[in-house]
Amino acid sequence: QVQLVESGGGLVQAGGSLRLSCATSERPFSTYAMAWFRQAPGKEREAVAAISYNGGTKTYYADSVKGRFTISRDNAKNTVYLQMNSLKPEDTAVYYCASRFGVVTTGPREYAYWGQGTQVTVSS
Repeated sequence: QVQLVESGGGLVQAGGSLRLSCATSERPFSTYAMAWFRQAPGKEREAVAAISYNGGTKTYYADSVKGRFTISRDNAKNTVYLQMNSLKPEDTAVYYCASRFGVVTTGPREYAYWGQGTQVTVSS
């Protein structure tokens, strides 16, 4: 059974930074595309960033986070990261890590495996 475990969430002031990590049990990890989604209360789950399998040469970012967030992966550690800088109150949400075998996409229904989520709260 594939397991994804997120960490790194918390409370931060606007303008601050956080780095989320997602450790996975997938083998081989390099064959899985990875993504970060977020869901705020009363809103639909949305893709924040995604990265292709293998070397992660393809990345996707939501317009709202471009230039502030960076997704990366370390295949040797079976881990994907989301570096979040210049955080805004509107970034407040539960952040989920997700994986799928094969090419990278941004639709939540296309991801088979999900973590339990980690709360990110940005105060103004």
